Amino acid sequence: MKAALTVTDSAAGRIATLMAEAPADTKGLRLTTPQKGCSGLTYKVDYVVSPNLLDEVVETPSGKLFIDSGSLLYLIGSEMDWAEDDFTAGFTFSNPNEKGRCGCGESFTV
Repeated sequence: MKAALTVTDSAAGRIATLMAEAPADTKGLRLTTPQKGCSGLTYKVDYVVSPNLLDEVVETPSGKLFIDSGSLLYLIGSEMDWAEDDFTAGFTFSNPNEKGRCGCGESFTV
């Protein structure tokens, strides 16, 4: 079965770094799409200590990425990347389900 989301090598490298620095009881990272910003949803990545039974699990070479069930439909077919430049660093998402983004790029709508 194909994963709901793909992770680039750059994102996998960042996941590996985060997992190496994570508290001892961390099981992986969780990706959610909480409501935020002027367009409605945003991408959020946190440590996971207790996975939810309904989480979708994406196995990466550097650790597990859990997607909460409420966000899964918004993320199917997406690609997660890690980008850095002189001023910013963060996970980026290429999401075919997005219908629009706010001007600052902080939030999106589906």
